[in-house]
Amino acid sequence: MTTALHGRLVLLSGGTSAVGAVAARTLLDRGARVIVAGRDPDKIAELAEALPRLMTQTCDLTDETSVRGLAERTHSMVGRLDGVLHLVGGWRGGGGLAGQSDDDYRFLERSLTSLRHVTRTFDDDLRASAAGRFAMVSSTAVARPLASGANYAAIKAASEAWTRAVAQGLAKAARDAQKPLAAASVVFRVKALDGLEQTVADAFCDLWDADAASVNDTIVTLEN
Repeated sequence: MTTALHGRLVLLSGGTSAVGAVAARTLLDRGARVIVAGRDPDKIAELAEALPRLMTQTCDLTDETSVRGLAERTHSMVGRLDGVLHLVGGWRGGGGLAGQSDDDYRFLERSLTSLRHVTRTFDDDLRASAAGRFAMVSSTAVARPLASGANYAAIKAASEAWTRAVAQGLAKAARDAQKPLAAASVVFRVKALDGLEQTVADAFCDLWDADAASVNDTIVTLEN
């Protein structure tokens, strides 16, 4: 069991996917308290049935008011968060540059919108935690964008920039308070999530074993 993770309250935002299920199980096994938030009540119910110790919340993460409601319910029921793994994603592409439609861009943009809402809403939680950790899953496409995936790469690049801004904010807050940095914001890059579910879960859990200053504002490429 990871001592530093034991008892920590962690949110998996958009955690009803396969990687979310693996991450939830791994976190629970390592002693964390886990909340999964997603917009599909059927998927939420299915995950709750599979993992009885799991806490679940139905929430439209693309809606700021809904995310604020999630925070209010979480704070009143179980307290403030110590960690967030952001798993809202999706893929649309193909057709070269001419095929990068506005409809596809708006679909993909939801992941960035939800990232903004979640990090802004729970920023105070992470700053107040004795060991706050945030991570989002990005793509190796950011380093080598293709014309057929330009929309996707652009959204992921923007999401990475936002996550690094979160890291800078955490570091500044610690400096201003003249306290050691206790929270970290990290980007995980993967080529594809299929087959890497456990790798992502373990990498997120392992963030609590590292000093916050050593992992804050880092980009970690995960491979098999």
